Amino acid sequence: MLIFWKQKLVFLATPKAGSSAIEAALEPLADVAILRPAELKHTSAQDFQGYLAPYLAQKSGEAFTTVALMRQPIDWLRSWYRFRLRDDDEDPDHPMIGRTFEQFAQDYISPSRPAHANFSSQSEFLCDALGTCAVDTIFRYDQIDRFVHFLEDQLDFAITLPRVNVPPAVDVTLSETTQAALTQAMKSDFKLYESLG
Repeated sequence: MLIFWKQKLVFLATPKAGSSAIEAALEPLADVAILRPAELKHTSAQDFQGYLAPYLAQKSGEAFTTVALMRQPIDWLRSWYRFRLRDDDEDPDHPMIGRTFEQFAQDYISPSRPAHANFSSQSEFLCDALGTCAVDTIFRYDQIDRFVHFLEDQLDFAITLPRVNVPPAVDVTLSETTQAALTQAMKSDFKLYESLG
């Protein structure tokens, strides 16, 4: 999470949606940069609105605008898969050893998700408890240039994003059956993503 005091702007770091590259490029410009631990770096919109937004508004006398990125839902899950593959890949007992993306996707939509596939959805991160979007502006990750131009206008600074956390190249194909099941299981994410301009 990055906070820009003068601009009254907050970047909420959606997990697996380019946050590390944004933070690497913009940390020197931010007045507050929360990069670790992950639980604070990835403060959700609901937690921000409930805890930090009132505090910032009280201290500055103005409300802060929130921005975030969102990835196409299945591409987002692919990013998690690549991340999990890389995580502790030298451990011979690592649960991802030999696991295909098809299996990982099925783990994610399982009623009892195993630990390696147990993480919150993008809509849970970006929305409130009622499922209403709690971020002022969300940009699509596949249109990150629009986001960069927005930031350049807000910060009056030319931005070049570095390549960080580059995932391994692996097979991330899905069967039609699993893709259909994922689309149904992730319908809140798809609804939010399709609402973005």
